[in-house]
Amino acid sequence: MNAQDCLQLLRDVKDVAFATVDENWRPQVRMIDVMLVEAGKLYFCTARGKDFYRQLIRDGHVAITGMNRDFQMVRLTGEARRLPAQREWIDRIFEANPVMNGVYPGESRYILEPFCIEGGQLEFFDLGKEPIGRAYFSLAGEAVEEKGFRITDACIGCGKCSLLCPQQCIQSGTPYAIRQEHCLHCGLCAENCPVQAIVRRGE
Repeated sequence: MNAQDCLQLLRDVKDVAFATVDENWRPQVRMIDVMLVEAGKLYFCTARGKDFYRQLIRDGHVAITGMNRDFQMVRLTGEARRLPAQREWIDRIFEANPVMNGVYPGESRYILEPFCIEGGQLEFFDLGKEPIGRAYFSLAGEAVEEKGFRITDACIGCGKCSLLCPQQCIQSGTPYAIRQEHCLHCGLCAENCPVQAIVRRGE
């Protein structure tokens, strides 16, 4: 699994949730088709009359998530930019997604504007296997954000975290260590550590 695989999973799911915020900073979410995935970039479109379009133009930040039938989930956070050569991109999108001709027949397709996400953070989460799988990637060479929890040197080795972990992904040692690729990020270990030795990563 890599960043391109994550984007392709979103393309294969196709109808995924896109979240933005409105002018009052209230969250808004809707289902949008992933129209193209090429060379580490994700492409979609929306009509100029839609609130979604106005929110993208005003801010550009968007969060996307989708899950396939195998319970594999991808989440992408990034910034969408409107593409130049609007008609060329819309024609490419319609060629790759011919069902769109039934929604926007003929010249009406050009009410749509094409957008691209080429930078951002990706999270892959696989609930279809035991233990669960998790991985992080970035687009355009950005640093990967650390999430979840880690065990600090304050650990006294009592093993309580390991016994409580739903995925049994905490291994003994000095200090104990969390196998990040299987962690649920539920926080049960941190809540029950008697010496508060478990903290959020990146803090």
